[in-house]
Amino acid sequence: MGLEHRGVTVWFTGLSGAGKSTITEALEKKLRAMGTKLEVLDGDIVRTNLTKGLGFSKEDRDENIRRIGFVSHLLTRNGVIVLVSAISPYRAVREEVRDRVGDFIEVYVSAPVEVCEARDVKGLYKKARSGEIKQFTGISDPYEAPTNPDVNCETHNESLEESVNKVIAKLEEMGYLPTGVAA
Repeated sequence: MGLEHRGVTVWFTGLSGAGKSTITEALEKKLRAMGTKLEVLDGDIVRTNLTKGLGFSKEDRDENIRRIGFVSHLLTRNGVIVLVSAISPYRAVREEVRDRVGDFIEVYVSAPVEVCEARDVKGLYKKARSGEIKQFTGISDPYEAPTNPDVNCETHNESLEESVNKVIAKLEEMGYLPTGVAA
């Protein structure tokens, strides 16, 4: 039998290359080892399935986030911990999703754009800077950082383990995980 816990959406937002997926994957391993009911919604995977027909205009990006938020809400209300890793560049739609889901923790995964570019194995920043990719968040399209995130992971200044432990501490503090189970 799995660990008893309440459902919650943990929403990782930040620039491409900031470390959202890396933290999500490490947190997923830790939470699964504890026996939690868990689902991961990664922005890249969602885009190839749930939101395939959407582009990268502000309207399409907002709709993408709303759809991810809808799925998160359904899972959360059924006692699942949902880890969402999505750039989600616009503050207003993130707040809309927070209001809809209710049980929601916003994690800002921050790193300077220069650090994100240096980590970019797919070459997306280079393509964006050359104009090959239009509407690239952080280069030719805005990213609105959270003004008051529940957790701030500064991946250029802290280890992966420190970032994961910050999120687990917040889950415990807010009553979504029993205190001390992650030790």
